[in-house]
Amino acid sequence: MNMKSLREYIKEAEEKKIAIGHFNISNSEGFWAVVNASKKLNLPVIIGVSEGERDFIGVKQVKALVDTIKTEGLPIFLNADHTYSVDRVKEVIDAGFDAVIIDGAEKSFEENIIMTKESVDYKNSKNPEILIEAEYGFIGKSSKVLDELPHGVEVSENTMTKPDEAAQFVKESGIDLFAPAVGNIHGMVKGGNPKIDIERIRQIRESAGVPLVLHGGSGITDEEFKQAIEAGISIIHINTEIRLAYKQGIQKSLIENPDEIAPYKYLKPAVQAMQTVVEKRMALFAGL
Repeated sequence: MNMKSLREYIKEAEEKKIAIGHFNISNSEGFWAVVNASKKLNLPVIIGVSEGERDFIGVKQVKALVDTIKTEGLPIFLNADHTYSVDRVKEVIDAGFDAVIIDGAEKSFEENIIMTKESVDYKNSKNPEILIEAEYGFIGKSSKVLDELPHGVEVSENTMTKPDEAAQFVKESGIDLFAPAVGNIHGMVKGGNPKIDIERIRQIRESAGVPLVLHGGSGITDEEFKQAIEAGISIIHINTEIRLAYKQGIQKSLIENPDEIAPYKYLKPAVQAMQTVVEKRMALFAGL
């Protein structure tokens, strides 16, 4: 069965001015929430697992889960989200993931390019079809509900990615996807997230010459999402919203059924709560 590659789906998304949803999981409940949403809407989707999430669910185990679904012809792709060392990049390339993010955003521009290029060279020697993403511009690290902007994050002209830097980064590193800092942050700020710089996205897409990824999607308004996609975003990451839905789903389930001890019964509403969030986001990103 010949299924289109992730690269082809991203190219298609760019042409249609839509975006592919990227949703993080750390267990089988999250996995089924994303898969069921993709099946229901008949849309491609990317499952993301950060270093911590991979350590919990297992690198080979999550790859096996995704492979079982791919045999059914479903366009489900696996991305190693925020990976902070070249060794851990090699681990997921060897495991056969579809994509990986080498995250040197906290390092200097030069150091970030060096570790990114090393990752690109390794994947090209193993499997050129795997996509390597890098980010330049620090937007925080944790997917939480926050009282204020994360430590070290400042949304200003100085800290956001500049189009000429993006062009240089892509040219020197050879990456397939680029994640800029354009006012987006990881996590959800209680008082509301900062505004996204739409014009900057447009300029970066033009200068970078590769598809762009918007991280920290939780907390961004629907209207901003639409504008960001129109301006050149092809993949959007959602994590905090799903985690929140999962936790609240479990809490509600246990309150309503305090004597239930079968996990598959009290976890079912939590899976449904996550699936609802995923479906809503996927539909928005696809312009449905």
